[in-house]
Amino acid sequence: MNMPLLDNDVLRSFVAIAEHGTFTSAAKAVHRTPSALSMQIKQLERNLGKTLFVREPRRVTLTAEGEVLLDYGRRLLRLNEEAVQYFVSPTLEGKVGIGTSDDVGTRILPEVLAEFARSYPAVLVDVVVGSSKQNLARLDAGELDMTLVTVADEGRIPRGEVVHEEPLVWAGREGSSAYQRSPLPIAMAHEGCAWRRMTLRTLDKAGIPYRIAYTCEHCSGQEAAMLADLAVAPFPQSLIRPPLKEVAGDSLPEIGFYQLALVRRGSNPLNDALASHVKEAFLGLR
Repeated sequence: MNMPLLDNDVLRSFVAIAEHGTFTSAAKAVHRTPSALSMQIKQLERNLGKTLFVREPRRVTLTAEGEVLLDYGRRLLRLNEEAVQYFVSPTLEGKVGIGTSDDVGTRILPEVLAEFARSYPAVLVDVVVGSSKQNLARLDAGELDMTLVTVADEGRIPRGEVVHEEPLVWAGREGSSAYQRSPLPIAMAHEGCAWRRMTLRTLDKAGIPYRIAYTCEHCSGQEAAMLADLAVAPFPQSLIRPPLKEVAGDSLPEIGFYQLALVRRGSNPLNDALASHVKEAFLGLR
């Protein structure tokens, strides 16, 4: 029995539909007509013997099989691009510096750096972990080429390009009682942290009494306070892993969404290549 092959062009259309939610929006992104995309997906579903999308009047959503294929599709497209880059991209040499906070450094950068090293083995990447304020100062001083910064101020136009957005939620240990205490004990970073400003503004607006029970610049320190049931903390939803869990209750207000922006000092082939890898990594989280 001959196994069907997954065509990159079809996979690109499939991923675009999954990310945009409609055939019309996806068609614009891949420069095709909606009918052409519809034919591609119908043929793909026939080849695999699975329904990949639930068709609704105004949008489409992935089935369980579609979710699985989305993960494979993204990886196959990245691998294809990586292979092509190896042979056709100009050889890059030199050094590029990127700043990041520790949560992004442990969650996203390992994959980014591994793929970048395979594509550009002669490039040295210097990673500096620090707060957004510290890394912006390093960028302006010429010590970094780019940095990822947290943006959490409503109405503020972010400096740089927004590459990620997700909810900031209340987190605590499974079985925790900290969220029921009054005043509410909180673990967070020091003054100047965007998450801190966002959280305290939310609590003040809701009229909820609180005390800052634990301060640490690193997420690992805040996790330690939560695991000891000393406090709850504002955390990105995607960072919460057992034994931590999202804490919900009528007494805790929604904090809202925060953004990550990529701020660059300039543009050149080396910086552009690393920036592209960073943006693609965040796109894969959506």
